[in-house]
Amino acid sequence: MAAVTVDVATAAQVRRRADPLLVVSATCCLLLIAVALVGGWLAPYQPDEIDVLAASQGPGPHHWLGTDSLGRDVLSRALAGAALSFAGPLLIVLGSVVLGTVLGVVAAWYGGWLDQMLNRLLNVMFAVPGILVAVIASAVFGAGFWAPVIALTLVYIPYAARIIRSAAVRERQQAYVEGLQLAGVSSLSINTKHVLRNVWPLIVAQATIGLGTALADFAAVSFIGLGVQPPAAEWGVMVAEGRAEILDGAPQQSLVAGLCIVVTVVSFNVLGERLAARFGAAR
Repeated sequence: MAAVTVDVATAAQVRRRADPLLVVSATCCLLLIAVALVGGWLAPYQPDEIDVLAASQGPGPHHWLGTDSLGRDVLSRALAGAALSFAGPLLIVLGSVVLGTVLGVVAAWYGGWLDQMLNRLLNVMFAVPGILVAVIASAVFGAGFWAPVIALTLVYIPYAARIIRSAAVRERQQAYVEGLQLAGVSSLSINTKHVLRNVWPLIVAQATIGLGTALADFAAVSFIGLGVQPPAAEWGVMVAEGRAEILDGAPQQSLVAGLCIVVTVVSFNVLGERLAARFGAAR
C-alpha cells in the first residue's frame, strides 16, 4: 500500500512538471520581452520614417507587413513600439504590486479596525471605474505616458492587496509566526524575512497576470486619446490610427498592433494562471 502511495505521489509530481501550457506561455512571454528590449534595433526602417509614395501598401518584399496611411513601415512601428507598450504596464504592475503587498500584509498582520478600514478603502477603490481615474489623471498631468501609468497603478492596487492579504492571513496563523513572536523577533523582521518569502510565489503569479491585463488597459487608454500621443509608436496608438485605414482597405496597421496586444495578454494571463496553479500544488 505504501508503494502505491509513493507511485501516485510520484506520478502527480511528474504531471506537475510536465505542463505544456506553462512551457509554451513562458516561451512566448520571453520572446515578447526580448522583442521589447531589442525590437527597435531589429526594425528594418525608422518607425517614424514617412514615405507618401508607399502609403497604405499591403504586405510586400519591401514592407513585409505593409505600410500605414503615411507610408510608415508597420513592422518597424510594431517592433519599435513594443518597448513603449511594455514600459507603461511594467511600471503599473511594479507600483501596484508593491503598494498592494504592503497594504495586504499590514492588514493581515494587525487585523482589527485597521484591517476593516483598509478593506473599506479597497472597496471604494474597486467601485471607481478605471477609465474615470484615467480621465482625472489626464486632466491633472496631461495626456501622455504618465497619466495612464499613475491612473492604472491606483486602479490595480486593490486587486493585488486583496490577494496578498488572503495569503498573508493564512501565514499569520501558522505556528512558526507565534514561535518567532515568543522569541522576540520584531514584526518587521517576521514579515519581511518569513511571511513575504512564503507568499512571494503568489506575488509573482499575480504580477504576471497583471502585466498582461495592464498592457491591454494601457493600450486602451492610448486608443481613446488619453495616453501616449501620436506619432509615437505604441500598439494602442497604432490601433487608433489604423481605424480610418480599415475603411480604405488597408487594415494591416490595426490588425498587426491588435494581434500583438492579444498575443501578449493571452500569453501572460496563461503563464500567471499556470504559475498560480503550480505554486498552489507545491504548497
